[in-house]
Amino acid sequence: MRHLRNSIRGSARPPAPTAQGGGLLPARHLAVAWSLIVLITVPAWVLTVGQARDMGVEPGTMGLALPLFLVLWVTMMAAMMLPSMAPVALTWVRGIGARSSGWSRAGRTLEFVAGYLLVWTVFGLLAYTALHITGDLVDDHPAAGRWIGSVAFLLAGLYQLGPLKNVCLRHCRDPMSQLVRYAGFRRPARDLRVGIHHGGYCVGCCAGLMVVLVPLGVMNVAAMAGLATVIFVEKLWSRGPLLARTVGVVFLVLAVLAPFQDWLLPGLQEATPSMDGM
Repeated sequence: MRHLRNSIRGSARPPAPTAQGGGLLPARHLAVAWSLIVLITVPAWVLTVGQARDMGVEPGTMGLALPLFLVLWVTMMAAMMLPSMAPVALTWVRGIGARSSGWSRAGRTLEFVAGYLLVWTVFGLLAYTALHITGDLVDDHPAAGRWIGSVAFLLAGLYQLGPLKNVCLRHCRDPMSQLVRYAGFRRPARDLRVGIHHGGYCVGCCAGLMVVLVPLGVMNVAAMAGLATVIFVEKLWSRGPLLARTVGVVFLVLAVLAPFQDWLLPGLQEATPSMDGM
């Protein structure tokens, strides 16, 4: 990984890959890398929207068994997260692919993505547990949904404004120092390990935003699209940290309103009909 180390040390001010990732790869390689991301992201969105049309918005785990829930969860995360983490992947590919052919480069990129999604799968286990608990509470005590939603928005808002969010977002916006560390990872499965490591930071960056899927509904396409946009802009826009704090304040306001505004809690109310049934 001498090529990656030297390219970083030779610059007085390392560029932020998430802001300028396109300039780190030749045009032909950039097109191939982005094509892979698109080939994964677009089908993931198509599958996610299709499932949402069939299922509608329901409390809890929507009656799904854990394996099926995890399949849907990973599909959702691929749809929502891959566009925002693509520049980091491209930067890593630039470093490890200097001596690789096109297909080898593509394979390493896919290994990186697999490690990244593995972390989100583990997070999905936690999400399933939380949704199962809240779903049972709402079934037994429907009025409790208002307070569960309020607590969810409160936790999300506090997390957005907290120090862990700031640390993880800083990494996701400018991961060059971490990429130097990654260059020292040894084989085997080096790219998988890099994906897992970066995925951990990404979970830390987005955990607060994921919490609001409890009140908004896991299969709420509008909520997913909105959160995906926030995640993308937080990581790529020059004022992303300001947006993160602004969203945190909005969540705190929603925490106050949630007990009195049922429209804020579609994921904690009686099941709404699917799009096909409307």
